[in-house]
Amino acid sequence: MVSLKVFDVLGHELAILVNGVQQPGMHTVQWDAAGFPSGVYFYRLQADSFDESKKLLLLR
Repeated sequence: MVSLKVFDVLGHELAILVNGVQQPGMHTVQWDAAGFPSGVYFYRLQADSFDESKKLLLLR
């Protein structure tokens, strides 16, 4: 099971980009951030025992 979510700086979940079973390998996901202002956001990628959160910067 793979989960990829986007959060704001307050920890509110803004988008679920992936939530399901994925085949092993490289994958690409696009986030339609048209309705979001410039700023700092975070994404969290979870897969089995893997769990990583990173910061991303959205610039308009």
